[in-house]
Amino acid sequence: METKIRQLRQEKGITQQELAESVGVTRQTINALENARYNPSLLLAYKIAKILGENSIEDVFVFNEDD
Repeated sequence: METKIRQLRQEKGITQQELAESVGVTRQTINALENARYNPSLLLAYKIAKILGENSIEDVFVFNEDD
């Protein structure tokens, strides 16, 4: 699953560590999400979208049917 986490996070001046602390995961989890090595739970995806100021999960995560 592709994400726009890195782009949105950098636009807002938020570090991986800061985002991780805001949503209750480790920095390594944010790194794995940014590099498409991990698919988040629905709750985590919602929290990330909210922290990054997006209106919906689809604004942050791009679902590919091949995934």
